[in-house]
Amino acid sequence: MKRGALLACLLLGWGAAPAAAESLTASLSTARVAITSNYTGSSIVVFGVIERDAQTVARAGAYDIIVTVRGPRQSIIVRVKEPFGPIWINRAQQTFANVPTYIGVFASRALAEITSDALRRRYRLGVDAIVSAPEFAGVKGAQDNSFREALIRLRAREDLFVEDDKAVAFLTPNLFRAPLSVPATAPPGAYEVDIALLSDSVLLARAQTGFQLVKIGFEERMGELARYQPVVYGGVTAAAALLFGWLASIVFRRD
Repeated sequence: MKRGALLACLLLGWGAAPAAAESLTASLSTARVAITSNYTGSSIVVFGVIERDAQTVARAGAYDIIVTVRGPRQSIIVRVKEPFGPIWINRAQQTFANVPTYIGVFASRALAEITSDALRRRYRLGVDAIVSAPEFAGVKGAQDNSFREALIRLRAREDLFVEDDKAVAFLTPNLFRAPLSVPATAPPGAYEVDIALLSDSVLLARAQTGFQLVKIGFEERMGELARYQPVVYGGVTAAAALLFGWLASIVFRRD
């Protein structure tokens, strides 16, 4: 009897749960970007459609989209140089563990206009919100904003932390596209793409996809040789340097 009552309560609970009013379907123009000898960066286009439940009442405000791209993760050390007599030396430092090497945030308008700062931090929307997240905290002094701001500033200078609030364009009220720029300095590996749908500062739905940034051809073979057979790689590069040095001495020698 008790089991039957419990099962009835569970079924009623499931039946009362509201269905999602909106859902997202997204796709990328390519799932694999090749790095060749003349690689200067790339641009991947994400297409998406917003699907609404037939019984959903129209939203008072328009939809907003925030696309977040995260690259392979690594530990990053930020150091502060201070003068010590006539020279500058590294003094204080902070380690940020498991931080994406590349963060690209592409939105339909300015993030501050889409939702509040508290919700951006809660849902990890924006470069600052991602770097400040607990999972990317520093080993020590995790709340020191100066180190976090320095990390963002240095990575932005290398085009590895990017925010573009005009990248997402709506082709129709429910169909959008956004070009995702990947600079030549972005490291190879797996890239995660997160698409967030918002309206009136509220997060309505999310979708995830991704792509691979890979080296091919001669670059791939040399990279694998350096990674798995460093002694052989060192010998090959040393021999190549000697060979080119000898050739240069013959070409440019004075008779």
